[in-house]
Amino acid sequence: MTSLRIGVLGASRIAESAIVRPAQILGHRLGAVAPRDTDPAPAFAQTYGVERVVDSYADLIADPEVDVVYNPLANAFHAEWNLKAIEAGKAVLTEKPFARNAVEAELVRRAARERGVPIMEGFHYLFHPIIQRMFGLLEDGTLGTLQRVEVVMRMPEPKPDDPRWSLDLAGGTVMDLGCYSLHVHRQLGRFAGGEPTVVAARAIERDPGVDESCDIDLVFPSGATGSSINSMTWDRFEMTLRLVGDRGEAFAHDYPLQSGDDRITVITDSGAVVERLGTRSTYTYQLDTFARHLADGTAFPIDADDAVTTMELIDSTYRAAGLPLR
Repeated sequence: MTSLRIGVLGASRIAESAIVRPAQILGHRLGAVAPRDTDPAPAFAQTYGVERVVDSYADLIADPEVDVVYNPLANAFHAEWNLKAIEAGKAVLTEKPFARNAVEAELVRRAARERGVPIMEGFHYLFHPIIQRMFGLLEDGTLGTLQRVEVVMRMPEPKPDDPRWSLDLAGGTVMDLGCYSLHVHRQLGRFAGGEPTVVAARAIERDPGVDESCDIDLVFPSGATGSSINSMTWDRFEMTLRLVGDRGEAFAHDYPLQSGDDRITVITDSGAVVERLGTRSTYTYQLDTFARHLADGTAFPIDADDAVTTMELIDSTYRAAGLPLR
């Protein structure tokens, strides 16, 4: 596979695990990094072997030595810089969520279609054997008909000046954590008659309009139900997925593999079985899939259509919770 030349927008906290290590493992080049005003970009480049530091985001996107733009900026800047990268003809791997809201997401989708530029939203959990096995237990009938989905996404409190606490920067727990649990529900729609809808949402605000926690109730066309429990003020990381069918249930102890727990527990009439699916990074699987698409056209499991629909569900959640859209 041809080595990608990756440009990183901003020396963000997520970049090390989400792009630097996967690129190093898979043999892709970290071609350039562009700093924010407060970014220690030269130190970032030196620490992680990035070849060059360029002066601005615009310079990175225009750089002929960059094939792929990785966008881990604050949520408010995802759509803006995804659009600019698309205009420059650069493939984009963007952190989730795709944009601030569904209207912005549609602009990005349209631009990518018109220019024929690949773009993928970084729901990295989807590429790991953990989630593939969980889905497989529904596909092969082990769990029977899906009746209930329960997703928990909770983490310790970020620092007070973290962008995730800023309404202007499109922060909030649904944007940072709930987007995962809503996306999981959407991916499970194929086992429950189609897309889920939000029935109710209950949020606690950190500041006006900014949710520090949000509990979401969902329903599928089949009648199966779902719950999404999200908090950015928990005492520990807790990111779990439970699938309940009429023949059994399965529990992923850490489905995004953020804490390194690769267990799933499967309970049927035959008893309980614990399986381990491997601790190779979800982000490494994700970058491998992205690179294969660019090399030989291997299909993305999610596309810009998927991203727009997820943003629509996020918007529905904020409306149900009585909070403003981002």
